[in-house]
Amino acid sequence: MANIALLGAPTQSGTYRRGCLMGPAALRTAGLVEALSDLGHTVSADRDLAPVPLDMNDAPYLPAHHVGETAGWVRAIRTAVAETLASGAFPLLLGGDHSIAAGSLAGVMDHAPATHIVWLDAHPDFHTIRTTQSGNLHGIPVAIAAGLEGADLIYGGPITPLPPSQITMIGIRSVDPAERALLTEHGVTVHDMRAVDEHGVGVLVRGAIAKAEAAGAPIHVSLDVDFLEPAIAPAVGTTVPGGATFREAHLAMELLHESGRVGSLDLVELNPFLDERGRTATLMVDLAASLFGRSIMDRPTRSW
Repeated sequence: MANIALLGAPTQSGTYRRGCLMGPAALRTAGLVEALSDLGHTVSADRDLAPVPLDMNDAPYLPAHHVGETAGWVRAIRTAVAETLASGAFPLLLGGDHSIAAGSLAGVMDHAPATHIVWLDAHPDFHTIRTTQSGNLHGIPVAIAAGLEGADLIYGGPITPLPPSQITMIGIRSVDPAERALLTEHGVTVHDMRAVDEHGVGVLVRGAIAKAEAAGAPIHVSLDVDFLEPAIAPAVGTTVPGGATFREAHLAMELLHESGRVGSLDLVELNPFLDERGRTATLMVDLAASLFGRSIMDRPTRSW
């Protein structure tokens, strides 16, 4: 059984839509602690983090916005995740927009640089601080964790760069031209929704697990709400049609659980302001439960 530390990051600085800062509270309200406890796990810590206070002027980095606030969150999360892993606990980061993953990725690399990343998202989030056209820093976490332009600015010091060969992205269906060029240049494994349609999510997730097993490495999972089909998960400001279905998402989580290699998790981009009677928050809790061992026989039946 896992010893889990819930780390809330109530921030929306990396996006243009308000509401993500309510995400950690919504996940707790939807029963996350109870779901984990019912599976026999110990939730040894449950707290919200606070950003490192920074005073940065956005002007040199436009159109990027809220650079200082985002950097403050990233630095605080990096420290908290690394310390949690060092203590032997499982860090479960509750977002908040996906810019916070820059902190969890760096923290994971600080502790275990061989870790493989399974990135479940509609977007690769592989912009740099200079290539972003929207200026929304939830589009840069993977690139800067890999040490690309903007890493020094956001982290405020050296990091252990995330090797692109250790990243597997699944569910991608919205990629900007600059990101596409960077992903190709750095050799990131990207499985878009066509690959999911052609091969099945099980094959792709098993492939990511096999890479980690061959390296004897743990896995960090970063799950964005927009990985899912918007019809089943409306509470996200970056909806892209054609996402993972209910069963595809649960299968991915179940396979990751069975691998026995997952040591850290992000649940991000939940915007309760856009939800319908808490259905997305509840689904994210259910997916987390699958990752921690809940089976079909254990799953409650709900009617919407």
